[in-house]
Amino acid sequence: MSLALKFVLTPVLLAQAVLTRRRMPRLPEAQGPRSGEVGEGPPLRLLITGDSSAAGVGVVHQRQALAGQLSDRLAQACPARVAWRLTARTGLNTAQTLEFLRREVPPPADLAVVVTGVNDVIDQVPAHRAVSAREALANHLRQAQGVQHVVFAPLPPIHHLPGVPQPLRWVSGTDARRHNAALRRWVATRSDVSCVEMELQLDRDVMAVDGFHPGETLYRYCASVIAEHIATAVWQRLQAEGTGRG
Repeated sequence: MSLALKFVLTPVLLAQAVLTRRRMPRLPEAQGPRSGEVGEGPPLRLLITGDSSAAGVGVVHQRQALAGQLSDRLAQACPARVAWRLTARTGLNTAQTLEFLRREVPPPADLAVVVTGVNDVIDQVPAHRAVSAREALANHLRQAQGVQHVVFAPLPPIHHLPGVPQPLRWVSGTDARRHNAALRRWVATRSDVSCVEMELQLDRDVMAVDGFHPGETLYRYCASVIAEHIATAVWQRLQAEGTGRG
């Protein structure tokens, strides 16, 4: 999509964005513990951070959300004794996630899973700036939290979100694809970060009631794919470097 066409559509897009925010139900973050330990085997300290999808908006309890399901599946897939912690908040873009972590100061971790990006698109953060924010976030996690590897979830196919009207959905989806392409180019330059490949089908059956956030089924799928990625592409190197230290 050309910038000229996006400029022409700007009045419509702004109006749709305002109306969509007003009409969309405001769902709470999932209830329940935000840390725990599960499984048996070598220790793995897991930090999950990011925006509303990391925080479990769309389901009632954390055991139905990404954190609870990912820790369970990761403990089985590696196998490992996973000590997990969720440090996330609704509405954060990538740069704000970094500032949030600096304030909250979670305990050291071996592995971090980052779920951000949709709010970068909503806030109209250019893709190159979003990548710079991801790089700063990864560097902070490495240096301040002792994280050995950072796994980034891709942006979802926003052009399929049932809760977003056209043409806002189409334009935002185009922006999301641009952000994902920039993210993948960047992770290819480093060995301590990676991006999970997902085939998301976003229809009403797998979404929350707002048509925007994941439902339990979609969280389960994402948790399974991320766990498989970690087990096959990350876990062996983490063991070689020594997890659970400090």
